[in-house]
Parts: sequence; structure tokens; C-alpha cells
Amino acid sequence: MTPVIAFGEALVDMLSSRLGDAAEGPETFTPEVFTPYAGGAPANVAVACARLGVPSRFLGMLGEDHFGDFLADELTAHGVDTGGVVRTREARTALAFVSRDAQGERTFDFYRPPAADLLYRLEHLPAGVFAEPAIVHFCTNSLTEPASAETTLAMAEMARRAGCLVSVDANLRHNLWENGTADIGLVTRLLDAADLLKLSHDELDYLRADHPEDAWLAERLAAGVKFAVITAGPGEVAMKGVALDDRVTPPSVQAVDTTAGGDAFIGGLLAELAEHGIDGGWYQDTAFLHRAVEIACRCGAHAVTRPGAYSALPDRQDLERLRR
Repeated sequence: MTPVIAFGEALVDMLSSRLGDAAEGPETFTPEVFTPYAGGAPANVAVACARLGVPSRFLGMLGEDHFGDFLADELTAHGVDTGGVVRTREARTALAFVSRDAQGERTFDFYRPPAADLLYRLEHLPAGVFAEPAIVHFCTNSLTEPASAETTLAMAEMARRAGCLVSVDANLRHNLWENGTADIGLVTRLLDAADLLKLSHDELDYLRADHPEDAWLAERLAAGVKFAVITAGPGEVAMKGVALDDRVTPPSVQAVDTTAGGDAFIGGLLAELAEHGIDGGWYQDTAFLHRAVEIACRCGAHAVTRPGAYSALPDRQDLERLRR
């Protein structure tokens, strides 16, 4: 089985107890309680794969603080190899305060930068990390600081040259960027380093700007992306490839917290790819891709019915129950 390596941020999601409109008057004010959950998109993907039985490793940096201890313990408890996790006293572990509306959709207030995850550099990579074929997964939140962006792009190039399959989830969080919006050119550079690309329809609309959707996706395929999936929350998932243009409908569920839905989806897809193997023309096997995306949809559907991230991610038994 092909191992999965995820690089980027692990952070603590402080999940609000309040659902719906927070604009209450003094007579109706309800105290708001924040509960800490282990999270961070790449870390979520590492956990998602581990819970599905795939060898999984996380590369990143945590602060030498209470929250860093919490995340390291949670990653280990969920079966993720943390041999590539570095600890530092130069910055704190990042926090994200998460508010939810009545449908479980969330908004984030990040306490980052500064944060420990942005200090990871190429010299922190474990020796021989890409010596064996692997699926190496990235998100774009490590691009928000220049030195971290340079590290991310160089690592993606290293992985691809070593024969690994590179996966990228756009996962745009505009409020992490200095100007309040993601740098389209920089994000696109990372997307074009991918073999497998995931993004939402909203992210696609932002990144393509005034380009027609089909033309923009064709540019990514021409750059080397072999397979792309475009999600739309509970709506249909579009699958795009050189000779593939199809859709899959996710299961219908009642969402409680959408924090880990997209990470569960891409984790499920990578887990299926890890079992299938990355040699040869995996991206031309349309029957496999349909099956893998259907399973990924079940992973995402399960995750949004529970609060938090790591704790919401399904194992194989959870997927069988959802299937029934």
C-alpha cells in the first residue's frame, strides 16, 4: 500500500457552542463556550487516511506549548506517524476560533501568524523522506508567508521529481493572507505542481477570475494535473481529466459541523488511491475514479454530521454503516 505524507499546518480549532446568528441583544445573550479540537487541514487529511487503514505521516512544526502537546498526542492516538513533526520555542501553536451557523457552516478567526507551522523549512525534512513512492499532500495555507511558501513549492517539486504523486487541496482561507485575499499567482503555482487537485466551486470561481471555467481547468491539465475534483458542499462533485468529465452525487445528511468535510473527502480519495497504487495510469481508470470519489463523498458526509475534525473522521466501519 502506498503511504500518504501530509505537510502543513496542525492547529487547534476552538469550536463555539453557539449556532446561528451571534448578534443577540443583552436580554437574550447566551454565553459562548469554545471547546478545543485538534485540526488543521493537512493534519486532518493525515488522520483521515490513518483511520482508513493507510500508512500516514505528518510533516510540520508545533510550538513547545500546551496546544502543541495536545496536537502531537492526538495525531499519535489516531495512528499518524509523527516522526517528521518538529517542535519550536520560537512561535506558538496556531489557534482557530470557529463559529457555526444553523446549517453547520463555519467561519474562522485565526491566531496566525506568527505561528510555529510557518517556521518549517527544508532542513527539517527527515532524511530519505521521499526515497520510496508516496502520495504527498499539500494545502495552500503554507503559502501565506514568503519563506514558508518557498519551502512548500520546493518540497512539492522534490516530491514530484522523486516519483511521488503530489496532491493539492486549494483550501483557501483568505483571512490568513496579509492583504485579506489569497495570492492567485502563488496559489496557482502550487496547483500546477499537483498530479491530483481538489478545490471547491467557490475557490474555482475566485482563482479563475475572468477566465472561463473550462479554459482555466484545461490550463491546469496542460500544466500536468492529471485529475481534478471540484466540490460544492452537499452538491454534486465534478470530476475532470484529460478524457474525463463527469459528476458524482454525495449522500444526503444533516450537517452539524462542516469543519472537516472537505478534508475527510480528500483523505478518503487519497486512501482509495493508496490502496489502488500510483504506478501506471490510475488517472485513466474511470471505473476506479468513480468508485474512489463515491467513497470520498461518504467520508465527507460522515464527517459533517459530527463536531470537530479528527474525532469526526470515519473509519471503514463508519463508511459501511453510512452505505446501508
